Amino acid sequence: MAPLSYICLPLAYIIVLVFFCHFELCVSFKSKQFNLSTIEIHWSSAGATWYGSPDGAGSDGGSCGYGNAVSLPPFSSMVTGIGPSLYKSGKECGACYQVKCTKHPFCSGKPVRVVITDFCPGGLCASDSAHFDLSGTAFGAMAIAGKEDKLRDAGVLEIRYARVACDYSGKTIVFHVDMGSNSNYFAVLVEFEEGDGDLAGVYLKETSSGSGDWRAMQQSWGAVWKLDAGSELHPPFSIRLKSQLSGQTLVAQNVIPQGWKPGATYRSLVNYL
Repeated sequence: MAPLSYICLPLAYIIVLVFFCHFELCVSFKSKQFNLSTIEIHWSSAGATWYGSPDGAGSDGGSCGYGNAVSLPPFSSMVTGIGPSLYKSGKECGACYQVKCTKHPFCSGKPVRVVITDFCPGGLCASDSAHFDLSGTAFGAMAIAGKEDKLRDAGVLEIRYARVACDYSGKTIVFHVDMGSNSNYFAVLVEFEEGDGDLAGVYLKETSSGSGDWRAMQQSWGAVWKLDAGSELHPPFSIRLKSQLSGQTLVAQNVIPQGWKPGATYRSLVNYL
């Protein structure tokens, strides 16, 4: 007969796993999948400009829909607009990159992390194979200390960039309900996805319906996803997210409560590992 300790340890593990999956967290990994925290950084070349105020966040929100959050932690104005080749019709909103410059006298050569929060549609953004239109804060962060203004005066820079994992220092994923939402139509902005940062799909389940069916939401614009149900929806809602890059999935169980309000913000208990 096996010692009791060999039986109790797996059982305790199973109980903990079931508890977390039931109340909030289920993350799935398929074989041969990867995430950005486990792969080697690959550097490529791009052009870089900056826009907005020298110490600002570029614009108040940008085309991804994050609003004034771009100037607040954890974004902290370290954000960028991006050309069409990397924006991918908004599917890459929330993706994180390291950028650095080395070919100008005022470049520090040290990488800094930025988040895609905006779209740059024309000019160099469209003609370059890859182009970052950085906030003034992010552009200056590539400079030698004390030379930020000098670097911003340089105009167009050649930089190196690499896709990296997002790190939001323990923040959980946040859902902002769109003001146009009602009992038959639900739209939500998804924010602060750790790891890959981007989304390939968002799904909604009416937890109280008992059917257990996940309904695919459509990307409305930027980081906003919508479900035009055509009939009354019954909260609470669970939301399932699928990463664009790795395909990892995550479930925020009952994150949108009964009595939800348009314009309200609901913070989950979960994030990607």
